[in-house]
Amino acid sequence: MSTAVRSNKLKLTDILVTIVIAVVFGVIYKIWGPTYDLMKPFGVHAEQMIYGMWFMAGTFAYIIIRKPGVAILAEVAASTVSAFLGSEWGMSTLVYGLLQGLGAEIFFAAFLYRKTNLFVTCLAAIGAAAASLLLDYQYGYIDSLSAWNYTLFIGFRFIGSILIAGVFAYYLAKALELTGVTRSLRPVSKQDYEALD
Repeated sequence: MSTAVRSNKLKLTDILVTIVIAVVFGVIYKIWGPTYDLMKPFGVHAEQMIYGMWFMAGTFAYIIIRKPGVAILAEVAASTVSAFLGSEWGMSTLVYGLLQGLGAEIFFAAFLYRKTNLFVTCLAAIGAAAASLLLDYQYGYIDSLSAWNYTLFIGFRFIGSILIAGVFAYYLAKALELTGVTRSLRPVSKQDYEALD
C-alpha cells in the first residue's frame, strides 16, 4: 500500500490557503481597530486584553497548514490587507505584521514544526506579543511609562495574546478541522494507515 509522505515545503495550495486566511484576518484586523479603542474606558490598559487578535492570523494559519514560514506569511499578508483598507497605523502595520509573524514563527521552529498543540500555540502568541512590544518601544509608544504602568501594560498584552491568539486560535482551528475542510491540506501518513490495522 502506498502512503503519502508529508513534505515541509510550502506548495502553491498551502500559500493560497494561507493568503485566503490572511485576507479574512486582514479585514478582521481593520474592523478590530475601533473595538480596541472601545476597551479603553474599562480601565488602565484594558485594551491590551484584546490586542492578541492582531496575532491570530499567524497562529491560526500555522495550525491549519503546519509548515515553516506560514506564520510570517499569514501575518504579513493580513497586515498588508489591513494597511490597504486604511489601518489607522498606516504602513507601520506591515512592519508589525512581519515581526509579529517572526515572533510566532520562532516558537513553531523551536519545536521543529512538529507540534501544533495548545502549549506551543500559546508560546507562539507570546512570541508575537513580545515582537509587538519591541516595536512599540522602538516607535516610542511605551518608553515613557512608569514601572508599574509598564508591567500592567505588558501583563495584559501577554494575557490577551495567550487567550486570543493562543487558546481561541487553537480551538477555532480544531473546530474547523472537525468539519473535514482541512483534510486535503494534510495527506494521509504512514502512521494514519497503521492506526487503521
